[in-house]
Parts: sequence; structure tokens; C-alpha cells
Amino acid sequence: MSRILVAEDDAYIFRMLEFRLNSLGHEIIHAVDGAEALEFVARENPDLVLLDVMMPILDGFQVLRRLKSDDETKDIPVIMLTAKGQEKDIVFGIETGAVDYVTKPFSFAELIARINRALSPSG
Repeated sequence: MSRILVAEDDAYIFRMLEFRLNSLGHEIIHAVDGAEALEFVARENPDLVLLDVMMPILDGFQVLRRLKSDDETKDIPVIMLTAKGQEKDIVFGIETGAVDYVTKPFSFAELIARINRALSPSG
């Protein structure tokens, strides 16, 4: 199916995401901080990025800004997946280029629907 980079520093959340997404046939790449996320995007060319905001080294908003300002990565869909659920954070994420913004705790069914939409050709 698709190659998805999950940038998530919480090992428990990552393992849950990995299990569910692997069971749907997706290949999962894991980054534990923002700098690693940028390295993996450049090297692995994922089809989608699930991006936490609160991460070490570079936060998710910094990563998103860099991805969207680079011609090589600007078209990769990014879904913010974070506990930062204040309206200003959601608006900032969408205005910065995220295709979607999902707050934790989240429903897997809803997240999968949002992932499928982001990966669809009409995405």
C-alpha cells in the first residue's frame, strides 16, 4: 500500500499506530524527533507523514514549515497527530500546510478515514 512516516516520540502511541497501519498493509517508518523526521522524509520519500507537534529537537510545526517550504517535499501530505488541540494550534497547522489535524486521544476509525482521504488521488 503506502509508505507512512510516523514522527512520534511516545513509544506506546507509535506501537499502536504501527500495529494498526501495518495490519492495513502500510509500510511504517518511525522518527522519534523532528530532526530525524526531516532526515527520513529526504531519504525515504514517504507517501504521507503523521506528525506529532511536541517532539524533541524540532517540534512538529517547525518540521511542517520546512517540509512545505522545500520543493522536494512540499507535496507530501502531512496529518498533524497531536495533543495540542487549541484552536490556534489547529489553525496554524492547517494554514502552514497540513492536510488534516487530528487531536489525541483519537479514534482509529476516524484516523484511518483521514489517512485514506489524504492518500487518495483527489486527496
